[in-house]
Amino acid sequence: MSNKSEIINLKPEIHSQHVDPRLSKRIITGAVGLVALITGAIGSIMIGAVDISISDIARVFFGDTGGANYYIIWNIRLPRIIVGAMVGMNLAIAGAILQCVLRNPLADPGIIGVTAGAGLAAMVIMILLPAHAALVPASAFVGALTASMLVYFISWKRGINPLRLILAGVALAAFFGAGISSLMVFYSDRVQGTINWMVGGFLGRSWGHVEMVLPYTIIGLATAFIGFKYLNILMLGDEVAKGLGMRVEPVRLGFIAISAFLAASAVSVAGLLGFVGLITPHAVRLIVGSDHKFLLPFSALFGATLIIFADTIARTIFSPVEIPVGVFMAFLGAPFFIYLLRVGMQRM
Repeated sequence: MSNKSEIINLKPEIHSQHVDPRLSKRIITGAVGLVALITGAIGSIMIGAVDISISDIARVFFGDTGGANYYIIWNIRLPRIIVGAMVGMNLAIAGAILQCVLRNPLADPGIIGVTAGAGLAAMVIMILLPAHAALVPASAFVGALTASMLVYFISWKRGINPLRLILAGVALAAFFGAGISSLMVFYSDRVQGTINWMVGGFLGRSWGHVEMVLPYTIIGLATAFIGFKYLNILMLGDEVAKGLGMRVEPVRLGFIAISAFLAASAVSVAGLLGFVGLITPHAVRLIVGSDHKFLLPFSALFGATLIIFADTIARTIFSPVEIPVGVFMAFLGAPFFIYLLRVGMQRM
């Protein structure tokens, strides 16, 4: 009789091992995210200096190529939305990776200097070699990777210390920012076209920008998604990871390179846009958990959604004056960063 009761008592435990309690929450979150993304994209097409109705959008997508609405939707708003979505995905995934491999919830491409490194390298091409604009993403990647490695090695001392990492990142961001400012001073006659890029924005983004960043987005996201198991193992700690046969430092450096690749592609088309990689993974992690099998795709989804909504608000709230989305994200992200910093300091 006692054996039967033990078997009965074990059944709920066995069942719970096979049913993820977060499954329904993840399904609902994914559905909400997709609806929000589609709603944001449609709203961004509709709202602007010229308002466009749903019926006008439908006619354009079903082949009506005549009139001003077609030009506005197809050549101005749609490529801007697609570029914004890819930038949001890339920065959110880069932030999620950095927070894992650096074991720092405050890690973000903008905060630890990665964006500034990419920005300086991109500015060198845009100002000194404007005829070679196609090299901007590759140059930005070199700058982002250099910044990432410098932050990593400066902050490493028998492990990664979160406070030391942030301080190293702030110092490097200031250093690279000084380099950008120097370029603007010495080549003031060439910087007019880079002002909006400096503060982060999507004004004037076209299908050419979509084609430029799309390969980097596909490669970066695919690589990150394929390697999610390694990120989960890294979360267990270096000793456990080594016990499971992982070569920890090469894997960590590889993921830093992936995050730099994604951040650089975003910088090359959107400029110095910050806080997306900080806010999105944090919010998603609270809902779907820390398993990167779900954290990465959900971060990409909500990163794209966040940028689309932020860009729409930024360009319409003070219409006809357009605020760069980077300014809007700074107002949104800075208080969030201060809150996380205070919480983190209280735990130390």
